[in-house]
Amino acid sequence: MRYLRNTSTDVYYNMAFDEYALEQLPLDEPLFYLWQNRPAVIIGLNQNAHAEVDIEYLHRHDIALARRITGGGAVYHDLGNLNYTIVGRSSDIERDYPEYASHMLHALQALGVRAELSGRNDILVDGRKVSGYAKRVYKDRLMVHGTLMYDVGIERLTHALTPPTDKLQSKGIASVRSRVANLKEYLPHITSIEALSQALERHLSREYQDEAFLLTDDQRSVIMTAAQSKFATPDWIYGRSPNTTATYARRLPCGHVEVHLQIKKGYIEQCRIGGDFLGNSPINAVEECLRGCFYERGALLQRLATMDMQEYMDKTPTSTFVNLLFNS
Repeated sequence: MRYLRNTSTDVYYNMAFDEYALEQLPLDEPLFYLWQNRPAVIIGLNQNAHAEVDIEYLHRHDIALARRITGGGAVYHDLGNLNYTIVGRSSDIERDYPEYASHMLHALQALGVRAELSGRNDILVDGRKVSGYAKRVYKDRLMVHGTLMYDVGIERLTHALTPPTDKLQSKGIASVRSRVANLKEYLPHITSIEALSQALERHLSREYQDEAFLLTDDQRSVIMTAAQSKFATPDWIYGRSPNTTATYARRLPCGHVEVHLQIKKGYIEQCRIGGDFLGNSPINAVEECLRGCFYERGALLQRLATMDMQEYMDKTPTSTFVNLLFNS
């Protein structure tokens, strides 16, 4: 297969890169590329971000949140993870999908890993997951992309992909999380992720008999524009989430406060605040202020910036109230 190189570790650029490769690259034959992200959680196209990940944990540990263009479950990436994308034309998607998906399986086996396909989209070694992959079709084009966990921070992965159980009641269904392992355990002769990348690139390109594909500056500019105008935006990351209902309750300086939210496509559609708290003015002004606001900490703080929260909740700063809405 022809190959190209993507050295970016920006998750939003890389999500845009995949979309561009699938929809716009001239594909006279299949091609592949290997890539990495700085710490990030990438949710599937149809997932509810709030039901799949601990967003507050991501915020505290500077882990980005992104949404990709393929289905499947949430995955954690860091620089110990190597990702791959294979894209090409296809006259029969059902026939070609298993073939595309098996390229990486065979490459790992060639490196001495006892890898096997399992379920709908996993690669296992000794019954432990080392890779998950997903697909997307565009006209007569097919893309398969996935992860290769070489030396991923398993503890961070576990925390990031585990939403607090009391945080959100959702119509979305949380992903099934398999036991995972790092390929480093099974590749003692490969001492770094860079060495793994080089070994896979050599194998998939048939020792570089297949030509490299070079992107132009104009093509990179198109990708960068899509990264900023689409993939990095809250509307893309959160807006495709299913409708949710969230309830938060805690004793604040003003008294006991309960907040009930109905969230639609990432925006607060309804807000009801109750409890035994004290304040000078009716709380319905705060409820009205929050309607239509994007359900994200920064957006909520900005929306409430013009209000004196302590007028409605005694001795309760705006930041304390907003923390309630994120169980922090």
